[in-house]
Amino acid sequence: MPVAQQHLAIAETRCPPPLAIQVLDLSARSALSGTGWTGARSVRLHLAGQPLWADEYVLSADEKTSIQVRRRRHPTLPTGPFQVTRVEHEYARGGALQYLAAWDVHRAEVFGRCEPRTGKAAFGRLVDQVMEQEPYRSARRVFWIVDNGSSHRGQRAADELRARHPRVVIVHTPVHASWLNQIEIYFSIIQRKVLTPNDCTTLDELAARIHAFGQRYSALDKPFAWSFSRQDLEQRLNNPRLYVEPALALPRTA
Repeated sequence: MPVAQQHLAIAETRCPPPLAIQVLDLSARSALSGTGWTGARSVRLHLAGQPLWADEYVLSADEKTSIQVRRRRHPTLPTGPFQVTRVEHEYARGGALQYLAAWDVHRAEVFGRCEPRTGKAAFGRLVDQVMEQEPYRSARRVFWIVDNGSSHRGQRAADELRARHPRVVIVHTPVHASWLNQIEIYFSIIQRKVLTPNDCTTLDELAARIHAFGQRYSALDKPFAWSFSRQDLEQRLNNPRLYVEPALALPRTA
C-alpha cells in the first residue's frame, strides 16, 4: 500500500467517523439531537441533520501552552531595503503563561484569558467567562468543541461543566484529530502574527499583546472558510483504495 493511502487508512481507524461527523456538522450549523456527552469511547449524541436554531452557538476551545517571555539582548530590527528582519538569538527567559481561548465558529468572535497554568480550574474559568455574557447566557444550547486534553477530558469533566452551565454541550473531537478544532487555526494566526518573534519583556506585556490582537481580530467579523464537510469525509472513507488489508501475523522465532 502506498504511504499516503496507508496514512489515510490509519487516520480512519484512529478517527472514528461518527465522532468526526458530529464536529463537521456543527461547523456547518447542523444540529445534534439530545443534550448528552460525546467522548472518544462513548457516543450519546446522534446526528439529527437539522440546522441549528438561531439561539444555538458553536464554540471551539483549547489551550496554547507555555508561551514564553523572551528578553532579547538586542532589539529586533525590522525589514528594510535589501534587508530582512533581524532577530537576536540570545535572550533571557522571563517566565511563561498559558493562553486559553474559545472561538465562536459562526460569529467569528474570540474569547481568551491568560493563566499561570492549565487544568480543569483554568478551563472552567474560561467557560464561566463566556457563558456569563450574552448571547450565550440565554442561549438554547452552546456546543463546546474540545479535544481530549486533560483539562476537559472524559465524561466527568463534561458533567462538571454542565452542572455549572446547563446550556453547555461538550463535544469531543476524535483522538489524533485536532485539525477538526477551528481554534487551532486561530492559534496558528496568533503564533505568526503576535508571537513571531516574541520580544516581550514581561508577562503582563505579553498578555496585553495577545488580548489586543484578539479584540482586533474579532472586529473583522470574518469566520474561517471551513470547506471540509461530512460528505467529503464519507467520500474518502468509502474510497476502496484506502481499505486497510488485515495484517499478517508475524512468524514466531524459536
